[in-house]
Amino acid sequence: MTVQLAKQSARLAMAGLVALVAAVSSAAAAEPSAAGLFQKVDEETGKPVIWFLFVEHDGIYDGVAAKLFPRPNDPPSPTCTACKDDRKNAALLGLPIIKDMKRNGLRYENGNILDPRDGNIYHAVMTLSPDGQTLTVRGYLGFEFLGRNESWYRLPDTALKDVDPVVVAKYMPGQVVTTSSVKRSQPSARSANSVR
Repeated sequence: MTVQLAKQSARLAMAGLVALVAAVSSAAAAEPSAAGLFQKVDEETGKPVIWFLFVEHDGIYDGVAAKLFPRPNDPPSPTCTACKDDRKNAALLGLPIIKDMKRNGLRYENGNILDPRDGNIYHAVMTLSPDGQTLTVRGYLGFEFLGRNESWYRLPDTALKDVDPVVVAKYMPGQVVTTSSVKRSQPSARSANSVR
């Protein structure tokens, strides 16, 4: 009788372990991803500054400049003249600004962010809100607490049609731009034209 009880206990423990692994896997799969379009807004004017397209490849996330909102005195086709790496003199549109981010739940770590104004590259972390609508980006030197946060806001999938086709072709090869082009797990509640 004790052998039979031990077998039943082992089966129950195994079933419980399988259920726990399935629940954890399901919860991780249900989390939103940073993949998609985000908008940086000027804190003073509330106007858009730049759109970023985040793409995932082999578990690594990169953010590229997907749409620029030039100021009146900006050059018509800005380049990264101050860049010190392989991005030197590359067009700002389509330039990878955030590179090598590794996902850890809603947090993305061990990447870097380029400041195209001066060519400096900083360590970076990003945190996606649980609803997937806000991406907090932090660039820093040395220690994370010595950095600065910016909040960027997810754009609806329909905004992808406003991204330069060259950027879409380069970073989303084979992608046909439609209203449901960017795959993610949460629908967007923010409009591309909303002012923050």
